[in-house]
Amino acid sequence: MANELKKDIFIDNNIAKNFANPLDPEYKKLLKWLMENHPDDEQKSCLVVSQKLLAEYHRSSLHATSATNIAALINTLLREKRLKKISNDQIKQFKQEHFTKQVEKKMLSNNEDRDHIPVVLLSHRRFALTFDKGLTQDLENFPGFTVTVVKRPQDLPYSA
Repeated sequence: MANELKKDIFIDNNIAKNFANPLDPEYKKLLKWLMENHPDDEQKSCLVVSQKLLAEYHRSSLHATSATNIAALINTLLREKRLKKISNDQIKQFKQEHFTKQVEKKMLSNNEDRDHIPVVLLSHRRFALTFDKGLTQDLENFPGFTVTVVKRPQDLPYSA
């Protein structure tokens, strides 16, 4: 990707389920923002993901029938080159560099979610939507990084 997509956002799998037939107007706004393809690269929204997160999305949406589910969103963003994928090597390198024994001792997230931490911290804006208390605690308290982690889309200035 030649131009860096700066309007990135991490959406945990426990939030992504809300994209299937969203009734909540705030999720409708977030979905609309993600689905819009702005001609200006500075305005393009993108989703920051890892292979592991894509697999989680896929597993949780296997039985979804809505055209607005996370699989449809991923397909659109991939086609429009608005999916920012953090590689397994980048995750591994980040963990080797930043996951010291002191840091790991204080972590509350489960081992599976610890691979999501580098994905968020390597993103441009470090915005995350999640309901996971352990992941939230780890992201907000990760040394040397400032992260915005919220449970609801309206609490995140994603379109700014």
